[in-house]
Amino acid sequence: MKILLYILLGIGLLVAILHFMAPKTYHVERKIIVSANIDTVFKSLCSLKDQQVWSPWGSKDPNMTIEYNGIDGEIGSISHWVGNKEVGEGEQEITKIEPTSYIETELRFLKPFESTSTGFFTIRQVAEGTEVTWGFKGNNTFPTTLMMVFMNIDKAIGPDFEKGMADFKSFIEK
Repeated sequence: MKILLYILLGIGLLVAILHFMAPKTYHVERKIIVSANIDTVFKSLCSLKDQQVWSPWGSKDPNMTIEYNGIDGEIGSISHWVGNKEVGEGEQEITKIEPTSYIETELRFLKPFESTSTGFFTIRQVAEGTEVTWGFKGNNTFPTTLMMVFMNIDKAIGPDFEKGMADFKSFIEK
């Protein structure tokens, strides 16, 4: 009985140590410069329907179903998707718009696990064209913190963001 108690205490101590070592926040972003007018870029990024055209997750499940609610491109508009196990189920809602410079969304993942993140785009005029930064950020809570000790979120999600930015460049420069 004592051995079982020591084993349980050891596991509990290990879980506590891993939780406190783990990063409590995450932030992933990628940038690209496109040859398109800043107003055109901004309007397209505000559109949840346009986002679906170049989204890297759309190509992971061509049979994904998407429903849109609200007025596309305005605060409060929502896209809800249901896809395969790579895409899962969730929704994205536009929560903040600063004309021609910033768009923020709330990403609510429902399956395969529940979590909420903040997605964002920053847009600015540069000498070469329009610079777009696409990212997402959020907080790691228990038990997700335990996974984050062993996982690099930037390496896991970054390639999807790079593909999305390249696809957006192709889409917007047509």
